[in-house]
Amino acid sequence: MLSAAVFALTLMACQSEKKTSSNEQEEAKSTESVTAQPVVVLNANLATEEELKGIGMSDEMVAQVITNRPFITMNAFDALVPADTNKEEFYAKIFVPFNLNTTAEADFKMIPGVGDRMAHEFEEYRPYTSIAQFRKEIGKYVDDNEVARYENYVFVPVELNTASEEDIKALPGMSNKMAHEFEEYRPYDNMEKFYKEISKYVDEKELDRLARFVYIADQ
Repeated sequence: MLSAAVFALTLMACQSEKKTSSNEQEEAKSTESVTAQPVVVLNANLATEEELKGIGMSDEMVAQVITNRPFITMNAFDALVPADTNKEEFYAKIFVPFNLNTTAEADFKMIPGVGDRMAHEFEEYRPYTSIAQFRKEIGKYVDDNEVARYENYVFVPVELNTASEEDIKALPGMSNKMAHEFEEYRPYDNMEKFYKEISKYVDEKELDRLARFVYIADQ
């Protein structure tokens, strides 16, 4: 009798342990599936007509966006968005990245989920010299996933003659080929040279978009 009771208790304990282990594995898989899906926010200057329609834009607004871009600032894009739009939801889908070093603190609150406190922290750590610095400083307040989400909405301008390839590639919509061309024509004595050389590869509108991401020290 005693042996049978001990066996039954042991069997129940094993089954309970297996169930707990199974539950833990399911929770781990669930968490993994959530964290494995990065938030994608369209860049209003780069999104295709199909992508713009895919987030619910009317044909009329799609036409306006394409006609008026590049938007040199998010404020210019915001002025085009109808007043009755739920901007918290809309800007979770599309945005024009903010310059971390020059954007007004109040404007950072246009980023979905950014309130007074976080907008202040964005401004507090200026000047930013790289996106890595942004990750480090803002990572003190939010987890890696949230920092990655914020990176859809901001950029750090790079110094044309000294920026690392990594920092150049971190700029919005920057391809490996274009990052190579940025480095290829160093040193840049002035922005006129940048416009001259990079215009060999892109049209005037794209050149204007790219120019907002760069500067030359001591100019």
